[in-house]
This record gives sequence, structure tokens and C-alpha cells, in this order.
Amino acid sequence: MRNYDFLIVGSGLFGATFAYLANREGKRCLVIDKRPQLGGNVYCEDVEGIHVHKYGAHIFHTNNKATWDFVNAIVPFNRYTNCPVANYRGRLFNLPFNMNTFYQMWGVTTPAEAEAKIAEQKSEALEAMRSAGVTEPRNLEEQALLLVGRDIYETLIKGYTEKQWGRPCTELPAFIIKRLPVRLVFDNNYFNDAYQGIPIGGYNKLVDGLLAGVECRTGVDFFADREYWMAQAEKVVYSGAIDEFYDYRFGQLEWRTVRFEQETLDIANYQGNAVVNYTDREVPYTRIIEHKHFECFGQRVYDNPRTVISREFSTEWKPGMEPFYTVNDERNSRLYAQYKELADREERVIFGGRLAEYKYYDMAPVMERAMDLFAHNT
Repeated sequence: MRNYDFLIVGSGLFGATFAYLANREGKRCLVIDKRPQLGGNVYCEDVEGIHVHKYGAHIFHTNNKATWDFVNAIVPFNRYTNCPVANYRGRLFNLPFNMNTFYQMWGVTTPAEAEAKIAEQKSEALEAMRSAGVTEPRNLEEQALLLVGRDIYETLIKGYTEKQWGRPCTELPAFIIKRLPVRLVFDNNYFNDAYQGIPIGGYNKLVDGLLAGVECRTGVDFFADREYWMAQAEKVVYSGAIDEFYDYRFGQLEWRTVRFEQETLDIANYQGNAVVNYTDREVPYTRIIEHKHFECFGQRVYDNPRTVISREFSTEWKPGMEPFYTVNDERNSRLYAQYKELADREERVIFGGRLAEYKYYDMAPVMERAMDLFAHNT
């Protein structure tokens, strides 16, 4: 008789959601996490009364009403709408690409004028490719030029993307940017989803609600005594890195990571928006997050005379760093397929989440993935 029905390795949204569902069904669960706190990358730190997203901005969004109702039953969400701004050498542009962006770029005021300008630049890109004997985009740069033309590409895409991935756009695969949202309306709402917001009181409230009544231990490294932990439960729900689980026998999967520089300022409002992207290649960081704007709107921003910002620097991942973004090139896709083949043979281990599936997940989909795997394993 083992001590638990499920040992859940990792307390991010995948592990916390699985634990919530299992606990609700009366299953004996233990959640362990090597970090000193619960919540994985959605963990927030209270600084000057502001909920600081310690591992980057997290904005919950979904079209699935059942998922929205699920999280709101645990903690009510606010009405935050993601409307990022791009800063290119001091010029500001609204994102995603919409009529405000096109007016700021070219001075056009009607959808017909914007459409004509984009079509003209796309045609120039297509002609250049034909002249070079190219029929299909060979890299991200050619793909982007074919989708939105040179002005938008060079101002809002090129520098940001090269900082994000650490290599020239001409060396990045075209599939990374197969689709770019172009909206011929004056709408700065970044997401198309019907539901979006931030938990009132921060993401720790959501995680605490998911893990209420579940035994949790932090500061615990599963691999420090793997045999002991494997013996504790009938099944292990593993949300860590899949290559680490198999002792890197085929080699290490590659990641991009993010370094954060956090600063507390003696002003109430630093940039007037939660997210400002810096698209010039010469600016070393990709964006600045001003955390109070996720939960404070209008005049409420000034209720707190201080603010907290985080500058984000995208860098190559090395062992010991936090892995953030998968590198979905041919090598890593082939490598992950080898690890997944091993994982599919496991009878007692359930692999799920960003690290275990080597897949970028937004928050709603990773919670839905936990729901699906729980349903298929109980």
C-alpha cells in the first residue's frame, strides 16, 4: 500500500490543476516543488502592495467558457484587457497590428488606405523573391515581408524577434511567423478570446485555491532521491523537463530563457501601460512590464505612489537556468520525439505541461491539458 494515489512533481498550473481535480475526487495527493514557493511561473511576489509577476507577465485568456467558469469559481478575475504598446526608437505603436498601428506608421485613416499600403509592400516582397528565384519563404524574414511588408517588419518585428531568439531573422525558420494578426479596425485588444483577465489579488490566490486541502512540500528536489519519491504513490504526475527525467540519454533539449531586472520607483506611473515592447535591436531588453497596471485601472493607479517595473532580457538557456521557450527546430523536434517514445511506455508516470511535453502552453490550455489527462487516468 503506497502512501498516496498521486505524487505530483511541480506546482505550476498543470500540477496544481491536476491536484485540485484529484483531491476533489478523494484521491490522496502529494505535491512537491523544488522552488521555495508554490505556483511555478505564475508565482507573484508582493512588493509595495503590488503583485509582481516574478517570472514574466501572465494574462489569462480563453474562448472556453467552461474553463473561465472553472477558474472564476476558485477566485474572481478582473476585467484586464491586454493592449501592449511597441516602442521603436521613441516612436509608439499600438499592438496587435490594427488601424491605430497603420495610422501611426503611415498616416492612413481608412481600412481601404491601410489595405492598399500593405498590399503594395507585400507585392514588392513577392517580386523580390521571384527575382531571386524563390517560390516559398526560406526564413522568417521572407515570410514576414510576404505577410505585412517591409515597414512593419523592420519597425515592429525584426529587432524584437532577433532579441527574442538570439539570432538573425534570416536564420530563423519561416514557420515561427506563419500567421500575423492584421486587423483593419481600431481595436488594441491583443487577444481574440472572449474571456481574459487577472485573478483579483494576484495569481497566488488561484494557486492557493487549487491546492487548498492538498499536502504540499516546497524546496524538494525530486531527483535528489528519485527512488524514494517514486515509491510514495501509485502514479507520478511529472511536469518537469522530460530530458532530465531520462537522464539526458539522447542529449539535452534546447530552450530560450529570460532574465529579469526588477526596479521599484518612487513614482506612481512609469509608462502608463502594463506591457511595452522595445522593438529596436539596439535596446538590450525585449520589453518592460509595469505590474500595477494588471490590477489597477484609471485613477486607482495613483492610489499607490510607487511602482514596480521589470525589464526582460532574452538569452540562451544553460543548465541551472529556468527554461522558458522551446526551440522548435528540426534537431529538438527529433530529440523530443525520442523522449516521448519512452514516456508513452510508462505505466505509472503521467507527463504533462510545458517542460514535460516540450511545448509552449498558455495558461488556459495547460489547465485544460491537466483536465484531459486526469480524466484519462482515473
